[in-house]
Amino acid sequence: SLWSAAGLPIALHAGFDAFRELLNGAAAMDAHALRAPFLHNLPMRLALTGVWNQSFLKLPGHAVLPYAHRLGLMPKALQQLEMESNDKSTDLDGLPVDYPTCPILFGEPGTDGQHSFHQWLHQGATRASCDVILVANPMSREAHLEGHHDALLANGIAQSDALWHGEAHADRHRHYEGGRPVTVIVLPELDAFHLGALLALYEQKVAMQGFVWHINSFDQMGVELGKRLARERLATLGSAATPLQERLAALRRAPRPRERR
Repeated sequence: SLWSAAGLPIALHAGFDAFRELLNGAAAMDAHALRAPFLHNLPMRLALTGVWNQSFLKLPGHAVLPYAHRLGLMPKALQQLEMESNDKSTDLDGLPVDYPTCPILFGEPGTDGQHSFHQWLHQGATRASCDVILVANPMSREAHLEGHHDALLANGIAQSDALWHGEAHADRHRHYEGGRPVTVIVLPELDAFHLGALLALYEQKVAMQGFVWHINSFDQMGVELGKRLARERLATLGSAATPLQERLAALRRAPRPRERR
C-alpha cells in the first residue's frame, strides 16, 4: 500500500524527492515485468523458481536473507506480501487446491541469521529455499565503513556458495550436501530508486505466481475471519461465551497479588 496515499508518512519523513524516486523505481520494475522477454523477465524468473521449489520440490520454507541492515524489515514485509496473498487452499473456480501455493517465509538481516537458523538451512533434514540480497556499494555516508560492507558482501557470497555447492567431507558431521536452492539478488546501491524496484519485483512475483497457481492473490478471507471474530469476542469479553472467555473472566475477577517491596 505504500504506493498509495498510505505512503504519505514516507514522503513526509524522507522528502517528496526521495518518495518520487521510490515510485520511479517501482514503475521501472513494473514496465520491465510487462515488456521484458520471458527468459529475461526478472519477476517471472523469480516467480517460476518459487513455483518449482514450492509445488514440485515441496520445500516447506523460504528464507529471505538481506545482507544490509537497512533491509532488516524486508523479511517481515514479504511475510505479509506473500503469505497473506498466496497461501490459499481454494482456486479461482472454487475447487480445492491439491498443491502447495506458498512457503513459510522467514529471515533475518546480515550475519544475524548465520548464528541462529543457518545451521538448519545448510544441514537440516528438511530443506528450504533462500533469497540472498546483496548491495554492491555502500551508501556514501557509510564510506568509512567500507571494510564492514565488504565483510557483509563476503559473508553473503560465502553463504550462497555453501548452500548451493556444499562441501564434501569424510566426516559426515562436516559434510555439506549442497543443492539447497538459493537465488542471489544484487542491488547496485541501496537508494530510493532501487528499493522501489526491489519491492515491486516481489509484488510482481507474487501476482505472477497467483496466475500460475490459479488462485486469487488479492483476497485475505482468513484475515477477515479473525477480524470478525475479534469484534464478536470484544462485545462479550466479560462474559463466559466460550471456555477460554470463562477462564479469562475468572482471572480478571481474581484479586491481584501484592506488589513486591
